[in-house]
Amino acid sequence: GGFDPLAFLIAECHKRNMELHAWLNPYRVSASTNDVFARNHIYRKEPERFVTFGGKIYFDPGIPANRKFICDIVKDIVMRYDVDAIHMDDYFYPYPIAGEAFPDDNSFNTYAAKQGFSRNQLGDWRRNNVNMLIKEIKQTLMTSKPWVRFGISPFGIYRNKKSTPDGSGSNTNGLQNYDDLYADVKLWVKNGWIDYNMPQIYWEIGHNLADYKTLIDWWTANNYNGHLYIGQDVKRTMDALQASGASQLKEKMILSRSYPTAHGNCFWPAYELLDNYKGVADALRNDYHKYPALIPAYTHMHNKSPKKIKGMKESYTETTHTLIWDSDSEKYNPESAHYYVVYRFPKGEKENLDDAKFIVAITRDKSLVLPYEGGNKEYKYVVTAVDGFHNESK
Repeated sequence: GGFDPLAFLIAECHKRNMELHAWLNPYRVSASTNDVFARNHIYRKEPERFVTFGGKIYFDPGIPANRKFICDIVKDIVMRYDVDAIHMDDYFYPYPIAGEAFPDDNSFNTYAAKQGFSRNQLGDWRRNNVNMLIKEIKQTLMTSKPWVRFGISPFGIYRNKKSTPDGSGSNTNGLQNYDDLYADVKLWVKNGWIDYNMPQIYWEIGHNLADYKTLIDWWTANNYNGHLYIGQDVKRTMDALQASGASQLKEKMILSRSYPTAHGNCFWPAYELLDNYKGVADALRNDYHKYPALIPAYTHMHNKSPKKIKGMKESYTETTHTLIWDSDSEKYNPESAHYYVVYRFPKGEKENLDDAKFIVAITRDKSLVLPYEGGNKEYKYVVTAVDGFHNESK
């Protein structure tokens, strides 16, 4: 007893100044038909709050008590653990199964009319259930730990153009968040209910049903100044060959960086990076992510720089030269310094904090052992403080 995997992971991530986003599936209770639940599982006590679909058990999204339960879980996680964000995947109402209807007649008959939905508005009612959950999770975070962000990685297509009366969908032909999973992601981004959006644009450039370029165009155009990270499928990207024989990685990276409304990339699955599938990790390390990049500031949550660091000193021992500084940092005040960026400029070089190649370290410590490279060059060191929302000081 006594080992808490989440606490351990958070501590190890934070030592390396990495964030930890706690990943949840909101409605899915079992992953297969032979899952065994704990004795005190809520399903054993109140089975009427759940439905079975495709052999798996789900919270019924139409029951208000289930929304409250999910929000209570989120609150419990953020109050007990120092997570940086809550993250939800693409599973809202489950993916459709041919010939099987999602069995929510009971909750529809109980709640829909009271909520102002008529008999023929099943889809709108389902979307409203998910909308309420997303909005209430954001409110839960705002009232418990307002600096913890909320992100979603939705399925890669919002709606196909042919399904939208006004033609506002993407020029694609595939499963749709809005119509099939009842996830109105565009509304959540527009209303600021989520802090970042990470659509799973897992197809190739030139895919006949869901072209990567068509989709990245659509998501960047429907971003409402939110944070947008492009979900990339490593294997499909590395397997899709250009006429030159090269993979699509270069083209996809150039594309994702050519839109001012895209803030970065997310690579799925992590295993392929660890395995360096077809050299993907080498390419990222040596080329696209050669220098550490700072996380873009979440200015919609807080738009003010933290106070500058103070009292910078140097300390020498026989073997080390250490930079030491102080700052107004309080663990539970997200507007104070949470971590520090150390830049190094060669003598005569203009100080440019926007150029990542001058970053020597990003650290949560208030000191840094300076790299020793022979002692023949003169450098100027600059240290900035960064707050819990990623705003950088002067």
